[in-house]
Amino acid sequence: MKLILTRVILPTVLLHVAFSGCRVNLSLTALSLDASPFTVGAIASMLALLPMLFAVSAGRIIDRIGPRKPMLLGAAVELAGLVLGYAMPQIEMLFVVSALAGSGFMLFHIAVNHATGALGTADDRIKNFSLLALGFSTANFIGPTASGFAIDLIGNRNTFLLLACSAAAALFFVVTMGVHTPPLAHTDLPAGKRRVADFFRIPGLQRVLMVSAVLSMAWDMFTFLVPIYGIQIGMSASQIGLILGTFGSAIFTVRVILPLVARRIGQWRMLTIAMLATGAMLFVFPFFQSLPVLMLIAFLLGIGLGGAQPMIMSLVMAHAPAGRGGEAVGVRTLLLNCSQAGIPLLFGALGAAFGMAPVFWAMALLLAGGGYLWRKPAAGAV
Repeated sequence: MKLILTRVILPTVLLHVAFSGCRVNLSLTALSLDASPFTVGAIASMLALLPMLFAVSAGRIIDRIGPRKPMLLGAAVELAGLVLGYAMPQIEMLFVVSALAGSGFMLFHIAVNHATGALGTADDRIKNFSLLALGFSTANFIGPTASGFAIDLIGNRNTFLLLACSAAAALFFVVTMGVHTPPLAHTDLPAGKRRVADFFRIPGLQRVLMVSAVLSMAWDMFTFLVPIYGIQIGMSASQIGLILGTFGSAIFTVRVILPLVARRIGQWRMLTIAMLATGAMLFVFPFFQSLPVLMLIAFLLGIGLGGAQPMIMSLVMAHAPAGRGGEAVGVRTLLLNCSQAGIPLLFGALGAAFGMAPVFWAMALLLAGGGYLWRKPAAGAV
């Protein structure tokens, strides 16, 4: 327990605070420079576009060399992006900042999930992933909230520097403590025989990956559109940060009680409920402009989406072929990055053309359809 808390979760929280805060600051900095919703979407998509190209390769490398060096490199790359945001806060540079921050966090994210799955026994996996998920949700509350208040108090540029301090602290802890996992299992397949399609031929894993992708789309859409919607209805950066921070606090809350609830309801039923409940909340969100009401809806959205990730990660690791755990996480990250790269561009363009409400409603319908279509797990799923 102490090992995973100090060597895995602590640096993860610090780096994710920097990343989640950077996501908010990128959008609000671009909007402060009079960028259109489509340009904001293009900048936000760079958080995932470059990582999408090498997520699977990164997972394979982590399977081979272990998580420590990739964690070091990931933290260093994200730190470099944030420092660049402070040095040159211009529209053109925001694309580079976004690509560096996204790439660094992607590499760190795959490595830390691999380390979490490798530490302890198979029976420890759900507990370890729940602890890691609590770390992510803590950062999801601190990062956007602190970033919103910092923007109002010290400006967008200095907020990049503040977030860089959090990334630097994460890098320090990885350097000084690190994480060493047990000897890694190896697949008998040569590199040329490994295909991403392999993971979609495993019935249980296939269904988990599809559900993960849809829920990720909803998460990305919400965190991308809230700053734009908030600016359009006259909210300050602090108020926008409070909405996103409330979303993060709900994620933390649901993950505290997740192990008990999952045992009583069942993992797959919980995933289905998460899709339906999230769809309902996204549908009603654009009908309101009151800060307390929007915070309440954001909290309910966080409850719906927050409980899904630990179960998804546990199921991914449980179904992954021997010696390909990091690669399986890389495949899931590839799908998430496809969503993170495409959703801002797509919904940014739709928002510019039709307004925000139809974008929220389209995502709500997709979630409702997915929840109905995948209400039962495939054969072989747990």
